[in-house]
Amino acid sequence: MGKSDQLAIQLASDILPIDEKETRRRVEEHLETIRLYRQIGFVRRQAALTASPEPRYHGSTNAISRTTENIAIWNTDRGAELEQQSKLLDMAMERLKKSEREIIQLRYLEYEDEYDSILCGELGMSDRKYRRIKSREIYILACALGLEVLIDHN
Repeated sequence: MGKSDQLAIQLASDILPIDEKETRRRVEEHLETIRLYRQIGFVRRQAALTASPEPRYHGSTNAISRTTENIAIWNTDRGAELEQQSKLLDMAMERLKKSEREIIQLRYLEYEDEYDSILCGELGMSDRKYRRIKSREIYILACALGLEVLIDHN
């Protein structure tokens, strides 16, 4: 990351009060969703139609239930949404340095959930440096993916 990128991040954090805890939670949840999507694919919903012996009395709303249609729409939309999120994450990750990208990849996107203490040893860096880099990269990904949460002072 160049000096101009660091300056932009510093200015943005000074101007926009960001809720760091909630932003981190949202980014980690997003990364977990993408990890699962990449590993097992998209799990589709299925209609569970079970006949009931009880009579159903409908009100005068004239509303109809379109369960199968709603499930088909959700399956199509959710699959496309996950694919788009995966591509957007790849684009955001390309902007990171190789070592920074490796931290996010190993910590959040690999098959096994690695502990931070183990990863910093594997990557040959101190615990403090590892956590500082990881924290900065979480913030950068939050901004790139539109997941940052602003503090509301009202």
